[in-house]
Amino acid sequence: MDIKAVILAAGKGTRMKSETTPKVLHQIMGKELLGYVLDNVKDITNEQYVIVGHHAQEVEKYLQKNYETAKTVLQSPQLGTGHAVSMVCPYLENYDGLVLILCGDTPLIKAQTLKEFIDFHKSTNSDISVMSTMFDNPTGYGRIIRTSDNQVEKIVEEKDATPEQKAVKEVNAGIYCLDWAKVKNSFSQLKSNNAQGEYYLVDIISWGRENNLNVNAYVLDDSDEIYGINSRQNLAQAAKILNHRKLDELMTSGVTIVDPDSTWISEDTTIGQDTIVYPSTYIEGKNKIGKNCKIGPMAHLRGGVEICDNIKVGNFVEVKKSKINSNTNVGHLSYIGDSELGQRVNIGAGTITANYDPISKTKSKTVLKDDVKIGSNSVLVAPVTVEQGANVGAGSVITKTIPQWALALTRAPLKVLENWVTRKLQNK
Repeated sequence: MDIKAVILAAGKGTRMKSETTPKVLHQIMGKELLGYVLDNVKDITNEQYVIVGHHAQEVEKYLQKNYETAKTVLQSPQLGTGHAVSMVCPYLENYDGLVLILCGDTPLIKAQTLKEFIDFHKSTNSDISVMSTMFDNPTGYGRIIRTSDNQVEKIVEEKDATPEQKAVKEVNAGIYCLDWAKVKNSFSQLKSNNAQGEYYLVDIISWGRENNLNVNAYVLDDSDEIYGINSRQNLAQAAKILNHRKLDELMTSGVTIVDPDSTWISEDTTIGQDTIVYPSTYIEGKNKIGKNCKIGPMAHLRGGVEICDNIKVGNFVEVKKSKINSNTNVGHLSYIGDSELGQRVNIGAGTITANYDPISKTKSKTVLKDDVKIGSNSVLVAPVTVEQGANVGAGSVITKTIPQWALALTRAPLKVLENWVTRKLQNK
C-alpha cells in the first residue's frame, strides 16, 4: 500500500526568538530539525509533502538543496493544523492509500517507531490512528479523551479543556495515520469554534467517530520521542537526548566513549569497533569512522568526513569534508579540510590545509598520497598535491605539486647574531 507523508512546517516558532531562522531549520549537531523528520520517513513513505508558511522561501531552498524529492505546499494564511493538512487535498484528490502526518519540529521520533505505528494502523484495520503517550505532567499537550469502554472519543487541546480533562495524562503525540480516501472529506468540514479560532487537526478524531470510522490510539512507551521544539531550551534538551541515545548505541556496539558527559556525536555518524573517542570531542554532520581509531581529546569533525581503520585524530584537530586512509596520524593542532590523505601519512602539529579562497569564495582540494610526511607548522595551499613518499619540512608553505620521494622546503636561512643579547643589555 502507498504511504505518503505530510509534514507540518509552517509555524512561526515565536518562542525561538529568531528573526532570521524558521523554527524547523534550527540545528542539532549540524542537522536541521526538519531533516531529522524527513530522514525518518524517507524509507517508509514514497512521497513527502512539507507544509510551509513563515520563512517559506528559506525552507523551500533548504529542501531543494537537501531533499529534492520532497514537495512544498504553501499555507497562507496559517489558520491551524487542520487547515495546514487541507492544503494537500488538491494534490491527493484521487489518492487511495495511507497518509502519515507529522510535525517538522519533532527530531526525536524514530523510524522504527513510525513503522510500528503504521503496522498498528493496518493490524487494527483503522481508518484513523493517532499516536499518544503518557505524561505525569501533561501541561501544554492535547488530551486523549476516551469513552467508558476505553475507545478514543476525541482530543481536546489544553486551552479548550475542562479541569477534569486537564487531569488526563494520556496526550496527543501529534502523529497520525489516515486512510486518506475515507478521511479526506473531514478537512472541508472542520470548524474553528475554539479558543484559538483555528481549524484543529485533532478534530478529525471526533469527526471520525461521528462518521462511524474505526479510530484508534497507538500508545508510545518512550515519550521522549515526541518531544517538540518550541524554545532554545527545548532545542538544548532535545540535543542532549539525541546525543545520549547515540552514545549508548555506539558503546553497545563496541566503541569506547571515555567521557559521555563531554562527548557529542551526531546521529548520522557511524563508528567501527574498538575505536576510542576521548573527552570533549564534537562530531557533527554525516561521518564514517573505521575500526581501532583514536579520536580526540578535543577533536572536531564537521561533517563529510571518512576515516578508515587504525587512524589517530588527536587533540585540537579539526577535520571537514575529507577522507583519511588507514594507518595515518593527524596528531594535534591541525586543520584538514577538503582533503584526501593516503595511507601511512603523518601530519605534524599545526599543519593547515588552506582550502578557501576568500576572493573567489571557492574551496579547493589538497591531496596527500601514501607515505607522505608533513612537518609541523606547514601550510598546504589548495589546490595542491604531494605525491607518494614526499616529505615537507617544518614551517613550509606548499603551493605546487611535490614529486614522489622529494623533500620540499620553503624555510628561510637561519641567521645567528652572536652576542646580540649581551650588546642589548649593555646599551640599556
